[in-house]
Amino acid sequence: MRHVLRVSVVFLALLSHSQLAVAQQPTADQPGISRNEASTTLAQTGAVNDTGVTTARAVAVGLRELSPWSMFLSASLVAQAIMVGLAFASLVTWTTFIGKFIELSISKRRLVSALNAVSKARTLNEALSAVSSDRSVMRSFVATAINEARLSADAHIANEAGIKERVASSFSEVARSESRRIRFGMGALATIAATSPFVGLFGTVWGIMNSFIGISKMQTTNLAVVAPGIAEALLATAIGLFAAIPAVMIYNHFSRVTKGYLELVNRAAGAAGRQLSRDLDRIHAGPMRRAAE
Repeated sequence: MRHVLRVSVVFLALLSHSQLAVAQQPTADQPGISRNEASTTLAQTGAVNDTGVTTARAVAVGLRELSPWSMFLSASLVAQAIMVGLAFASLVTWTTFIGKFIELSISKRRLVSALNAVSKARTLNEALSAVSSDRSVMRSFVATAINEARLSADAHIANEAGIKERVASSFSEVARSESRRIRFGMGALATIAATSPFVGLFGTVWGIMNSFIGISKMQTTNLAVVAPGIAEALLATAIGLFAAIPAVMIYNHFSRVTKGYLELVNRAAGAAGRQLSRDLDRIHAGPMRRAAE
């Protein structure tokens, strides 16, 4: 009996140990599953991090490549031609500004000096001697008046009204010639100021059109595909405005300065005409004085 009880106790003990081992088996396997999942998660995290780093590097490279020079190089031939044309127009604008500024300053200073010299002379011959070395339009007015007076005297024309009328006509031609000379280059400024924004707009339309063509070919609306074409389009617009805005300001400035200079030209013509009138009165007053004596 005791022997049977011992066998039973041993059997129960073995059974309990087997159940305990079976119950603990999933727990033993669980750390293996967790490690696999952890490895998979770490791999995915690493891939995400690598993707993020790659994206960040691509963005950084894209930012470096979207410089004005790189956008110009990557633009189409039409866009490049437009940009080069607008840059040349801007160069013409600033060259005209420097040239006209120097020209107007020198011409105005010479004309003021000649006008002061002629106002102090008593005859046209004295006025011509005073401005003999001068290169302003005042010398042309004085020389024209003297030439017309001599031609009338050689033809024995004593009509003062006719002489003054012919001199006034000659003065008008000299003034128009000086106006054309001093306004040279203003037409180019006006053309650049009026057309540059529209030329840049054409470049903008062309760049946006290329962007949409790229979208249709790539079949994606990713900003990385769209951005370069739009950037090129905006660059053309920026260059157009860079050429147009200074041209408008410079044209308006020179319009005011040229108007003031042409007023000085009219004053010079008036001074030469008054000097001619005094000479004619002096010529006709001589015989009358001798007749009175």
